[in-house]
Amino acid sequence: MKDRGYCSERKINWKRKLQKQLLFDDLRVRSMQNRIRAKVSGHNSSEQSSEIQIPLASGINLETLNYIVTIGLGNQNMTVIIDTGSDLTWVQCDPCMSCYSQQGPVFNPSNSSSYNSLLCNSSTCQNLQFTTGNTEACESNNPSSCNYTVNYGDGSFTDGELGVEHLSFGGISVSNFVFGCGRNNKGLFGGVSGIMGLGRSNLSMISQTNTTFGGVFSYCLPTTDSGASGSLVIGNESSVFKNLTPIAYTSMVSNPQLSNFYVLNLTGIDVGGVVIQDTSFGNGGILIDSGTVITRLAPSVYNALKAEFLKQFSGYPIAPGLSILDTCFNLTGIEEVSIPTLSMHFENNVDLNVDAVGILYMPKDASQVCLALASLSDENDMAIIGNYQQRNQRVIYDAKQSKIGFAREDCSFT
Repeated sequence: MKDRGYCSERKINWKRKLQKQLLFDDLRVRSMQNRIRAKVSGHNSSEQSSEIQIPLASGINLETLNYIVTIGLGNQNMTVIIDTGSDLTWVQCDPCMSCYSQQGPVFNPSNSSSYNSLLCNSSTCQNLQFTTGNTEACESNNPSSCNYTVNYGDGSFTDGELGVEHLSFGGISVSNFVFGCGRNNKGLFGGVSGIMGLGRSNLSMISQTNTTFGGVFSYCLPTTDSGASGSLVIGNESSVFKNLTPIAYTSMVSNPQLSNFYVLNLTGIDVGGVVIQDTSFGNGGILIDSGTVITRLAPSVYNALKAEFLKQFSGYPIAPGLSILDTCFNLTGIEEVSIPTLSMHFENNVDLNVDAVGILYMPKDASQVCLALASLSDENDMAIIGNYQQRNQRVIYDAKQSKIGFAREDCSFT
């Protein structure tokens, strides 16, 4: 396959920045595993059908490896990361005690006549602990406002107050949308305004718009190539999809302890048509997460997959590892390479055939091209499908029917 040039042309030290992004991606995964362990151990009518389509792009130009969309809050536009692994939607707000540097102005509630703070005695505030794990929603020095804190696995965090505002995207307006007005925010969010929480709790964007869109959304994630543009579709109308293969649905794993996550039953993996022989694919399921970059597999599964990949992708010079990626090659001067196929198999005989752009990771140039998967630190940790392996796929989340669909869709080239 020809090298399509997956790197950005911006004149900055991408290798160093992307190494840092991968490191913090690993911290996010470790934190998610801790959240899962805590939950598992016990600590811690007819609806109107509609749909909208929103342009979606790589956040690489805003210095994040995640994917971004633009939404309207009141009369202000905000660019946010889409994250199926978290629930609360939030943006940075004025007055801000401590804000990271973002592209464009932060949200200013005083400029919106439709913004209102939520009181701490509201039912929404009472549900805050379940969504964010925050136990101090009402502070004694300001008992009227509902405060929130969200800590992410990479050390990033946001805290502020819950508010309601008109949410708009794709020509649709949603009244009284609950979101976080972040007054103190820190972390590797790049230059975005905040995060759109697409998880499954009551405060997620999908749950809040359930009566309009039926709890269904989908996306196609493009590459970082110039001009590449994907889409986020909210609603169950598939006529706007440009899928090249039929949609195949697999059932979500029913696990009340992990009810905020999207969990699938991984039944197998093959590389170049060769089935990876391992019995630990299940392990309680595999998460699918748009906010994690690189797919993580149990050590035994990853090692078997890597061995088969190296057997088929042979004859190329070895390069040093990159952060969490330990299988790298120097492809300098090689115009074409034959990349083994990679397929993940799920319950109901559903396959996710990973696009070639989701198999090899090239941070800067062909001198260091890596297998774009990584091993978990523990055999019992839950595997995660990251956004890199979801590129050029239409991924459909149907919370109402408890199923997720996959179809091939090329959204990287216009």
